[in-house]
Amino acid sequence: MAGFAHEAPFPDYSQVLDEMATTGYTGTELGDWGFLPTDAHTLQPELKRRGLELVGALVPWPLADRARHRAGIDAALRTARLVAVCAGGSASGGAPFLILADDNGADPVRARFAGRIRSDQGLSDDQRRNFARGAELVAKAVLDETGLRTVFHHHCAGFVETPAETEELLDTTSPELLGLCFDTGHWAYAGGDPVNAVKRFGERMWHVHFKDCYEDVAERARREAWDYFTAVRNGIFYGLGEGDVDLASVLGELRKQNYSGWIVVEDELPPGMGEPLESAWRDRAYMRSLGI
Repeated sequence: MAGFAHEAPFPDYSQVLDEMATTGYTGTELGDWGFLPTDAHTLQPELKRRGLELVGALVPWPLADRARHRAGIDAALRTARLVAVCAGGSASGGAPFLILADDNGADPVRARFAGRIRSDQGLSDDQRRNFARGAELVAKAVLDETGLRTVFHHHCAGFVETPAETEELLDTTSPELLGLCFDTGHWAYAGGDPVNAVKRFGERMWHVHFKDCYEDVAERARREAWDYFTAVRNGIFYGLGEGDVDLASVLGELRKQNYSGWIVVEDELPPGMGEPLESAWRDRAYMRSLGI
């Protein structure tokens, strides 16, 4: 949400939750810290009266910086405590997750070259080790205190964007501690095939984001050297089922692997390209067409 904060005001959180419920969604992630109430005694009844479950919460942190690991654990625990209370006694039985990510967009080189990252623009060996260690430390602390499991969200404009970077992180972290939050749109923009990703990493995919990606926008972004924020502003992830990600086949592969977690709809609608409520209706209709 923060990417467009200077371009258009966000509606009140109560309107957003009302529109989620009205359009037929049954769960939500927490979003940016502070957008939804951060007091469980306020948030829990707001969700309950709309029939919404809290399915996860994102915590971005610069994990490659070893000196900031302790502060990252503290930030993750603050969020995990809120999620654990609000998700207690969920009707679906689906487990919520702490969704860990890099501090995406903070590094100017990674933000500038998102979607076309070269191998020499990555972390050093020491930084990669710090990153993996930091992710495990967060995951263990969250699990030990709150019982929540942690998934890592690969993301364009962060230091774990490409399929190779994601695979390395998975290979160097414990499968008992850290799962994958798989995002179809980010995977495609980073140059990967989402269907093949499910085939390869399905056992580590504990949480899934359905996001489309428009290859014509991606090609223009690469040709004109757009940064990540310009690509998003031009609708690279706007609209579900209208872009070039074969979401039906992704879902089919998830079903083959008996995936039973949440699928979170993500439609990154830029200001001026449509109305959020209309997009929510359209995306929900598309998901129903897939049998969800």
